[in-house]
Amino acid sequence: MKLKLIVTALLTATGFCAAPYAAAADSFPSRPIRVLVPNGAGSSVDTLTRIVTNNLGSVIGQHVVVDNRAGAGGIIGMEIAKDALPDGYTMIAATTAASTIARLLVKKPTYHPVNDYESVVQFAETLNVLVVANNLPIKTVPEFIAYAKSGKTPFNMASAGVGSQSHLSGAYFMQQAKFQSLHVPYKGGGASSASVVAGESQWSLIPSGAAMTHVAAKRMRAIGHSLNRETKLLDSSIRPIAETIP
Repeated sequence: MKLKLIVTALLTATGFCAAPYAAAADSFPSRPIRVLVPNGAGSSVDTLTRIVTNNLGSVIGQHVVVDNRAGAGGIIGMEIAKDALPDGYTMIAATTAASTIARLLVKKPTYHPVNDYESVVQFAETLNVLVVANNLPIKTVPEFIAYAKSGKTPFNMASAGVGSQSHLSGAYFMQQAKFQSLHVPYKGGGASSASVVAGESQWSLIPSGAAMTHVAAKRMRAIGHSLNRETKLLDSSIRPIAETIP
């Protein structure tokens, strides 16, 4: 599996601190800053962004407000950020899924990740984790694939929405492992994770930030991850998917 990392970065509309705003740059920030999250509450990018903004606010001496604008695989949030006044008071925590992948899935993209935004900082990289509902008799990736090919139903894959990285990662996994599963898109990673916890969906391939709190609480089971090697970030029992599917 080669869909390894989801990069999260803060972007602002092109023109930040350019004329006519350069004169006010010395007093920046003089009011609260809004950070858009193009995903739902409880998603991995939402969680990571709130950790960063909580600390950022104390450093810059201003409130930093997180504004969730989920939808269309991140396109809605990206468009709002693009159209915002380029004064640095509106930023977006953009993953590769929202900034790059989502726009490639529509005929007429409305934004460009390089031309329409200024990159401020990359603040996270996360790996994907293969999770299953607790009521499934699956503890390893080979067992998962065997179960998937057995034809037992229901066997639904939850994602954070059509065109989201969890959707594309899951579709790629199905293609490589040669099995099929019904795709059930939700509005954000928090909702898709909750569906696996509730047993409404049987599995998902999601960022570790959205998964591991549930896994630690034994609300769902993690059985594999997307790196091609072991990682100290996860328990050693959670094996690389690449050990089964190169």
